[in-house]
Amino acid sequence: MNSPCTKTMARMLGESPYQGYVYGYPHKSAYRSLPGPVPLAPLWQAQDRSALFYYVHIPFCEMRCGFCNLFTRANPREAMVADYLAALGRHMETMGEILSDSGCGGFALGGGTPTYLAPDELARVLDDARRFLGVTPASVPSSAESSPATATPERLAVLRDAGVERLSIGIQSFHEHETARSGRRQAETEVHAALSAIRDAGFPVLNTDLIYGIEGQTVASWLSSIAKLLEYRPEESYLYPLYVRPLTGLGRQARAWDDQRLELYRAGRDFLLANGYRQVSMRMFRRTDLPAGRTAGYRCQQDGMVGVGCGARSYTRHLHYSHEYAVSGKAVQAIITAYSRLERGEFAVARHGMLLDDNERRRRYLLQSLLQAEGVRREDYRAQFGDFPENHFGELNMLADGGLAVLIDGNWRLTPAGLERSDAVGPWLYSEPVRRLMGAGEAG
Repeated sequence: MNSPCTKTMARMLGESPYQGYVYGYPHKSAYRSLPGPVPLAPLWQAQDRSALFYYVHIPFCEMRCGFCNLFTRANPREAMVADYLAALGRHMETMGEILSDSGCGGFALGGGTPTYLAPDELARVLDDARRFLGVTPASVPSSAESSPATATPERLAVLRDAGVERLSIGIQSFHEHETARSGRRQAETEVHAALSAIRDAGFPVLNTDLIYGIEGQTVASWLSSIAKLLEYRPEESYLYPLYVRPLTGLGRQARAWDDQRLELYRAGRDFLLANGYRQVSMRMFRRTDLPAGRTAGYRCQQDGMVGVGCGARSYTRHLHYSHEYAVSGKAVQAIITAYSRLERGEFAVARHGMLLDDNERRRRYLLQSLLQAEGVRREDYRAQFGDFPENHFGELNMLADGGLAVLIDGNWRLTPAGLERSDAVGPWLYSEPVRRLMGAGEAG
């Protein structure tokens, strides 16, 4: 009789390679209310705090794209933004006291869309990060997210003057009929204006996002978007497959969506590889002519991440925690409102999250490493966990038998066939307890 693992392997090989994007493990939908409030001070005292990553979350956007399932609220009232920023300051002040003797190894301002904020509001957030958390973007690898509609010279100047080096912008497509079909209102002239403004501002690293799999998109239109993008020579570019998830605008349409995505992925990958980029993961491509800079290894999912804001996650070695998670506008607004009412002392405990046992810690390390083009270094894994990864995870040998992974030069790496199936390989490697929690925890 075939084992469940063998059956899921066969299904993975035979079905769509697009099962789910693995951007963090365990996924936030697997978090639950903790048995009781967990004081953060002793939790972080037990953590290596020599080079923590700080992530500040701004849960606002000028619009909610049809494919978006991020924790964000479109066009909030001014009072909601003001209340949220005040609470964010209290949150930073509390964490600054808890982490007063810690080092900073990186900083990101994410969302939502941080540049939804007015220039003076952006400056306030960055000043609070400096005063309370001791974070100076100019002194560490630092990043901020933007959008074509909000990447104005005034906002960009605030970020660049603060020393932010990496500006990430979601473009999705240069073709207006394609962005309209994905549930996004966007003019091509707006995209060009934003990219020109970012280049004029002088950010050392421009990171861009494009999406493939939009209804009506062709290989020709997809490659023309990439070609237009390369006129701006972005240091990094991400190619994302379109996902239609529950509770999003497209998800509510109950339409079938697929499936020339694999063809589009291969065409886009090959185009970038032929035009001076190397592949870092299924999604990420980086220019080959760049020196190994501070952002070359930018990975925000490492242990020791301090999330500030109601949509941010925090990672310690044994506990991942956050505020509650939601997708629908009404539920997101309720969580933002509750967060904004918290007093300083209430930010000093964790109430919602997931404890990671040794198996989940090992699995997380495996997923983070294997889904990168460089793969899992066996010796690094053994140094962390006392044995080689294949002795903890027989799935690696199954992937090798299926032609999706290979052990070469001491590294377990996905083959090209495996790398393009990262969104099937990743979920296949989830533990059964995490799968059950995610399946039972569909957020509102």
